[in-house]
Amino acid sequence: MTDPTDALLAAQYEALPYPARDPRTETKHLWIGSPSHLRELDHWLPASAHPGRALFAGGGTGDGAIMLAQQLAWAGRPGHVTWLDRSEAARRIAQGRAEARHLTNISFELRSILDLPGSGLGPFDYIDCCGVLHHLPDPEAGLRALLSVLAPGGALGLMVYAPHGRTGVYMVQDALARLAPPAEPTAARLEVARRVLRHLPRTAWLAANPNFTDITTGGDAGLYDLLLNPRDRATTIDAFAGLLHANGLKIACLVEPAAYDPALLLPDPRLRARIASLDAIGRAALAEALAGNMSTHIVYCVRAETPLPARDHRDPACVPVARETPMADFAARIRPDGTLPAQFNALSVPIPLPHLAAAILRRIDGRRTLAEIAEPFPAREFERAWDALFPAMEALNRLLLRK
Repeated sequence: MTDPTDALLAAQYEALPYPARDPRTETKHLWIGSPSHLRELDHWLPASAHPGRALFAGGGTGDGAIMLAQQLAWAGRPGHVTWLDRSEAARRIAQGRAEARHLTNISFELRSILDLPGSGLGPFDYIDCCGVLHHLPDPEAGLRALLSVLAPGGALGLMVYAPHGRTGVYMVQDALARLAPPAEPTAARLEVARRVLRHLPRTAWLAANPNFTDITTGGDAGLYDLLLNPRDRATTIDAFAGLLHANGLKIACLVEPAAYDPALLLPDPRLRARIASLDAIGRAALAEALAGNMSTHIVYCVRAETPLPARDHRDPACVPVARETPMADFAARIRPDGTLPAQFNALSVPIPLPHLAAAILRRIDGRRTLAEIAEPFPAREFERAWDALFPAMEALNRLLLRK
């Protein structure tokens, strides 16, 4: 399924593989993100979706595929990652990055996600597809292609653009399409874009939008992808959820769950009573409309018949683990009023925590069981505090349970 715009997209990612990465600097640090972080997969998804066989569909220059392959290797866990993209330039970069890390649990397929049905690839326990569906002529056809190679009980990690947090982007895209039409050479279009940005009126909504660093730090690839891309469609969370539901999927997690909780934005009790009358997607849509800063939606989803994991944070044998940032760092950030400032793009939201929060967080090291963490505290006080603390930190996608 291609059209003239799709041909322009293919040429863009061949000329400017995205995101801009250099295999020569690969070992300096690992690019971390959501979805597809191994600890997230362990926590949010059923055991049947644990990445024995993982596909990164539209893998670009490799951030997600390299992250998961490296995390599996570090953990000494079996599993294989398949990178798939139609850009030869992106493949060279992604493969170079894997070679720099001496990863042997990753392979590369040069083809479109629309080629998956009948390809002989898969089935896959887990499929990552980030920043792809919104560029396709028919996003639903792309989703169906992914589902054709998803194993029973498997899961998807998806990212699509969201409209409100991209305020200003499409206005500038429209302006640049008039000044530098898509048929012009890449270098000429980039020069026009840079000139426009130097003179962008202060009233332009993009000038007031703090969500985008690609303009200044993403290089040519980042600038072109944001402002000169021939096709991207932003989707509200309720519309995205509707697409998933129509294709037999249910959402296991919105990343981060707290960002989709409008009660954190509206402390008024009467308003919260109205919020409580909404279903989960209605609440998420309300949060999106209120905050106005979501530029992407990241979801984990499974087929409707797949049971979600029963996570028991009260199990004395469970092992709480930080996703990345040590829990002691969060303990140090708790304010005197007992709230933890959570950052959702440019929006800071105070998250109320129980009075033992800091002391408990300092004991979480990813090795101690809950029973060991609880040892210094009076039993009932700890139980009350933990029942408030864990859900709050879990909703920030910062405190999870180890596999």
